Amino acid sequence: MKLKSKERRNAIAQLLTSEKKAIAGAELAKIYGVSRQIIVHDIDLLKEEGYEIASTHFGYLLKSSPLAVREFKVFHSTEKTENELEVIVENGGIVSDVFVIHKAYGKLSAPLNIFSRYQIKEFIDGIKNRDYTELMHLTDGVHYHTVRAKTEQELDAVEAALKENGFLAE
Repeated sequence: MKLKSKERRNAIAQLLTSEKKAIAGAELAKIYGVSRQIIVHDIDLLKEEGYEIASTHFGYLLKSSPLAVREFKVFHSTEKTENELEVIVENGGIVSDVFVIHKAYGKLSAPLNIFSRYQIKEFIDGIKNRDYTELMHLTDGVHYHTVRAKTEQELDAVEAALKENGFLAE
């Protein structure tokens, strides 16, 4: 996965945000197709941006993020998934995860870390080309997204756009 430096740093930040365990620099280098030294530099730049990242024997661990965060309860069909993700990303949001509240199993979640049109396309292609379904099918289309953005105002814009497009659930 070859990304531009800023996109790579955003991806690293989102990956660290979604993981509860440390991720080794060598593993990050392999994921993003760069050297471990570039990852060290990326981590330093993320720290300058306000991310509190601990370096442990097991790798990097995010302690806190400067991003604003909000959960949105949404509802739509599979055909509208791409549009829903575009609405979030185009308004400055990063779709950190998707989760459902299942009557028998409780909260079931999956990391997404989507912040670009390219990643939306990859996700949608994955749904179309593989034999699996989205979590929302367990709850008749109702699901939640954890969305992060640089400011609360961007999250307000995401919320307004989701509402305007009929995605927000009651």
